[in-house]
Amino acid sequence: MRIVVTGGAGFLGSHLCDRLLTEGHAVVCLDNLITGRTANLAHIQSDRFTFIQQDVTRYLDIDGPVDFVLHFASPASPIDFVRYPIQTLKVGSLGTHNALGLAKAKGAGFFLASTSEVYGDPLVNPQPETYWGNVNPVGIRGVYDEAKRFAEAMTMAYHRAHRLNTRIVRIFNTYGPRMRANDGRVMPAFITQALRGEPLTVFGEGQQTRSFCYYQDLVEGIYRLMRSDEHDPVNIGNPNEMTVLELAQTIIRLTGSTSTIVHNPLPQDDPKLRRPDISKARRILGWEPTVSLEEGLQKTIAYFREHGTG
Repeated sequence: MRIVVTGGAGFLGSHLCDRLLTEGHAVVCLDNLITGRTANLAHIQSDRFTFIQQDVTRYLDIDGPVDFVLHFASPASPIDFVRYPIQTLKVGSLGTHNALGLAKAKGAGFFLASTSEVYGDPLVNPQPETYWGNVNPVGIRGVYDEAKRFAEAMTMAYHRAHRLNTRIVRIFNTYGPRMRANDGRVMPAFITQALRGEPLTVFGEGQQTRSFCYYQDLVEGIYRLMRSDEHDPVNIGNPNEMTVLELAQTIIRLTGSTSTIVHNPLPQDDPKLRRPDISKARRILGWEPTVSLEEGLQKTIAYFREHGTG
């Protein structure tokens, strides 16, 4: 297939481009490089790969046939939400509309990268796809949460009104090589602090929980979902839950760091719980994560050791 990947120069988008090329597909990668990096694509040597620097919130057209549009463009970290609030809203709304329009015009399938953040600060744990969420629409994180909720609604509207062949994945916390050291997410923040010998910054008492999925597992789930016939949202993530404090202690141990742990006030609307119910992914995709946290952390730490923590 010939597949368009928006946000393809980002952490997840670039790994997805790799997987699609490995499977023999041709890939057209679109990215405006607000948070993506061409360094994430520098290793690709293939005449089946094309990079176009473009903002998908503007009119979108691609020459030639397109079989699938995978919409992964969006800032995705708390620091980005503060720095690029309007861009985050626009890529989830206008960008999704344009990407859906491209898929419709080309008779292509459409795949939306949504997020566990549509569940907000959940009152249910673990979170199944049937849970409607607990989101603050006017909080700092609302620009991301509501953009993705709108994107899901828009995707389903195109599916119902235009019979577009759509998929929606709700991605839970994912980590691995190519994350930006300073993107504000807990995993790269803790690793870079530990490697520098700086105190690890834990918000609150660190009892809020997260579940972390290594990128290879996530990409496998995404690829299986793309090839399925499922149109409703599907959670992809690791159901093994741990506290943020436990994560900090694990990273200090694996890096051999002398770092201590300091506690800062909780940010606004920081979710207290985050754990996917992956029953649906197991049932319809035969998917579940296989990479242990320790194995994934060791590979991610090695990446930051090699590429620096700046």
